[in-house]
Amino acid sequence: MRVWTGHPYPLGATWDGVGVNFALFSEHATAVELCLFDSPYAGRESIRIPLVERTDQVWHGYLPDVRPGQLYGYRVYGPYEPAQGHRFNPHKLVVDPYAKAMGRSLRWHDSVFGYNVSGTTDDLTFDTRDSAAYAPLAAVCDTSFTWGDDKPLRTPWHQTVIYELHVKGFTRLMPEIPEDLRGTYLALTTEPALRHLKSLGVTAVELLPIHHHTDEWHLAQKRLVNYWGYNTLAYFAPDIRYSVSRSPQESVREFKMMVRGLHAAGLEVILDVVYNHTCEGDQRGPTLSLRGIDNVSYYRLTPGNKRFYEDFTGCGNTLNMRSPRVLQMIMDSLRYWVLEMHVDGFRFDLASALARELHAVDKLGAFFDIIHQDPILSRVKLIAEPWDLGEGGYQVGNFPVGWTEWNGKYRDSVRRFWRGDGRQVSELATRLAGSSDLYELSGRRPYASINFVTAHDGFSLHDLVSYSAKHNEANGEQNRDGENNNLSYNFGVEGPSTDPEIQALRERQKRNFVATLLFSQGVPMLSHGDELSQSKRGNNNTYCQDNDLSWLDWTLTPAQEEFLEFVRAVIALRRAHPVLRRRRFFAGRKIRGEGVQDIAWFDPSGVEMTDAGWASEHVRCIGVKLSGDAIAETNERGERIIDDTLLILFNAHDATVPFTLPGADEPAEWTAILDTARVSREHRRLASGDQYLLESRSLALLRLRR
Repeated sequence: MRVWTGHPYPLGATWDGVGVNFALFSEHATAVELCLFDSPYAGRESIRIPLVERTDQVWHGYLPDVRPGQLYGYRVYGPYEPAQGHRFNPHKLVVDPYAKAMGRSLRWHDSVFGYNVSGTTDDLTFDTRDSAAYAPLAAVCDTSFTWGDDKPLRTPWHQTVIYELHVKGFTRLMPEIPEDLRGTYLALTTEPALRHLKSLGVTAVELLPIHHHTDEWHLAQKRLVNYWGYNTLAYFAPDIRYSVSRSPQESVREFKMMVRGLHAAGLEVILDVVYNHTCEGDQRGPTLSLRGIDNVSYYRLTPGNKRFYEDFTGCGNTLNMRSPRVLQMIMDSLRYWVLEMHVDGFRFDLASALARELHAVDKLGAFFDIIHQDPILSRVKLIAEPWDLGEGGYQVGNFPVGWTEWNGKYRDSVRRFWRGDGRQVSELATRLAGSSDLYELSGRRPYASINFVTAHDGFSLHDLVSYSAKHNEANGEQNRDGENNNLSYNFGVEGPSTDPEIQALRERQKRNFVATLLFSQGVPMLSHGDELSQSKRGNNNTYCQDNDLSWLDWTLTPAQEEFLEFVRAVIALRRAHPVLRRRRFFAGRKIRGEGVQDIAWFDPSGVEMTDAGWASEHVRCIGVKLSGDAIAETNERGERIIDDTLLILFNAHDATVPFTLPGADEPAEWTAILDTARVSREHRRLASGDQYLLESRSLALLRLRR
């Protein structure tokens, strides 16, 4: 086969319409061979081609006879010196880190380990078995696609409502979708899927990882899989398992069709991305890609003993963010998904790990600097999971301007309040008002806070009010996995209950959580299935459950239908009232010394909260008035925003509380438009000074009649 010199950039396999340029970075390799395969079932490569050209530590060559669809991998030569960090082993076929499509997934076998895993299990040994029959294979991709008039939606943050979903689990059991489409990218573009998302009122879908991933060895041994996908192998390739065709080229095309279809429906696409670690694990893990290409360059190794990996993720390894080539790979990947795949933003898993320049988290690290100066990435939605498992890794509120964050403090505060914990109202008020203590001083806005009560990781909303302990036995880890402290409350009965009173209390508590979330300043995020009252039977760590424990069941009971309608109604209320989605923090006083106070907090007697009330252990009932004519903001046309004045009442007591409506000195009429203690939404009218009977553990929303 003819081989020309080619170019060191772009990295990866690039089809130019005539041939394919192959380029692979490895600083410490002594030789690189490109291996071409005839089919995904081939046990050996059909040809090996030495890449003899090397420019700036990039091995490259151009093959004019290769076409899109060609399956390939690499064999990389170099020292096998684990104590020095080098783990080259040319007997192991490795995947191109820049692979844009995958032609074959990993098949677990002892030969994919660089050491003799079936012998002494000593990672210092050198295994000579060939892994070509079992290793994952990349495929050359033609990225051309007809996008038509598709363009970024750029929904403003303050108007955004996020819906976190799993591509497979969302549609796998949706009966109105043809069975061959269920659980795929294309299923999300079908009328039933889009109808649900649009009727719900969300504006963006946040997809659990769709980068091609592998299942961990220990899961494969238990006949389980990594369902969530936080075990990335290829940062440029959509997971082939979510495509209808299961072919490399078509998997890329189907992903693009999904994005185009969601955009046409007015929905942004946010990807959950895992750039903090890879699927290769610690020193005992397999050699699948980066480990065999240049272990020292790609991973953070333990100072003084480079045999071991620094692990800030709990997954065995951490990518080396101090390496310019690692940073380049991540930035190239992000740009590719924006420019080529048209996604609208990213949620960065364990983002604190990306900011560890040395050991401590540095919010001014190179990773953030590069994103801020990038004309493409600085304009998309950027969401951080602001923690990792390392020392000092909890960084809620410490990410720089331009970033939003999963606000774990919001989640915990709301859960504690509705559980009935004491001394919570001050914290709750801060979270409801946008968490200014976390974001205002750094120049960020309320929408820097991604508010959530539940997510994929942890109890579902229905289970949150039904279980006080996790039940993860199905995961095969003797219930040791998963978070222990879920701040849950089950009304005295563990698990499902046939008691109508218990059922009613749980339904009310679910309504409390959803209403609190949607009536808070910041960006709300719903976890898929919560609106359907889905239960995972108490399993709060379903990462390995690719079955009906995780898939959404669309056969709804009357109670589930009722709750779904409630969720839709609450989202509609949020969208109807700008005062619930402000772009600026509350002043807490009259604007410029005149007009009305933009926010005020009241105790059940109808007077403003005092310092003693805020500090009291016993106060579990408060009200907040949001003045619609004191927003002090303008819309996109420069018009001043005026909204209804709203009063939100929160009662976490076990007893009914008579709440005196404020403003008796200035007579006004209030209309009750929502009460979580009542399924029906009757609009009751009351005057200032009247008492509103706020039932136990309930929330009410009232509107001031103009």
